[in-house]
Amino acid sequence: MLKKNIGTLDRTLRIVLGLALLAGFVINREGAYSWLYLIGVIPLVTGLISSCPLYSIFGLSTCPLKKQ
Repeated sequence: MLKKNIGTLDRTLRIVLGLALLAGFVINREGAYSWLYLIGVIPLVTGLISSCPLYSIFGLSTCPLKKQ
């Protein structure tokens, strides 16, 4: 399973952005570049699973540090 590396704020923003882009696709389906709205699937999925592959590659994390 993928390690969680997305914090609450980052996760919320990703889900909202993904939904907004997908809504833009539904509203503007006849536009010349409307297919670009489908990029919204990426932030939506990474927000829902709380893991970003690019963050893993670069060793980043927006999760709060665990207290020991």
